[in-house]
Amino acid sequence: MGVGAAFIHHARQYLIEHYLPKIQRCLEQLSDEQIWWRPNSESNSIGNLILHISGNARQWIVCGVGGAVDGRIREQEFAQQEIVPRDTLLELLITTTTEVDSVLASLNPESLLQPRTIQGSQVDVLEAVFHVTEHFSMHTGQIITLTKILSNKDLSFYEFKAGVPVEHWK
Repeated sequence: MGVGAAFIHHARQYLIEHYLPKIQRCLEQLSDEQIWWRPNSESNSIGNLILHISGNARQWIVCGVGGAVDGRIREQEFAQQEIVPRDTLLELLITTTTEVDSVLASLNPESLLQPRTIQGSQVDVLEAVFHVTEHFSMHTGQIITLTKILSNKDLSFYEFKAGVPVEHWK
């Protein structure tokens, strides 16, 4: 496997096998009201963060790389304050990550340096994939932190056997 194919493989793996299941575990711990709780007016709820990472991943990968029509209105992701049920949020996130994975699965590694215009900026495909993976990771961490605060429990993502972490979220 070449470097480009390995990069695409690992991006897909992190999005589908690491971040999505961790967010799912978080949502399972919380009520709809907790999912939409904001610590203050300058912060986002878990619900807002899920709308945001779904919108971002779709805009950058499904539309920007894959060529689908981009109808994203970013501001709405943060303005949403009415409760969207957990199951609806989870369905949106699963649908989005499935669409992203489909685009990445069909991506030719030779195209990683091809230019794209996304959010008005000139980027290459590699940067778009890296951006979405990093962005998804950052907000997954925020969702995990908020879930721990709201649920007051360990989410048990890892078991430690003989001092070695073993994934325990799948």
